Amino acid sequence: MAADAPAPEIDVATFFAADLRVGTITRVAAFPEAHRPAWKVWVDLGPTLGVRPSSARIADLYDEADLVGRQVVALVNVPPRRIGPFLSTCLVTGFDTPDGVVLTTVERPVANGTRLY
Repeated sequence: MAADAPAPEIDVATFFAADLRVGTITRVAAFPEAHRPAWKVWVDLGPTLGVRPSSARIADLYDEADLVGRQVVALVNVPPRRIGPFLSTCLVTGFDTPDGVVLTTVERPVANGTRLY
């Protein structure tokens, strides 16, 4: 399926099965082993979910100073995924553009761990 083609229709229950939460990036590290420009990021998802690591393909548009303290939307109910030497336990979301991936963020501060509906 092409990136701009609509995805197949799903029911609301399928959408709600995706656990999307807001979190704050607390730490960023270089990820030179990644095949595409990426950062290792740690996202604070609140007291219940804790801080989770993620590999994020966002190095084309963001540097470390842009990321620490930024709130992002992450998918948290995915199995851990090993990306080279790094274990990613959530998926930071974003939109693919010709210039790189633009992070999904919130319009104003939200408590870490708040679920997207």
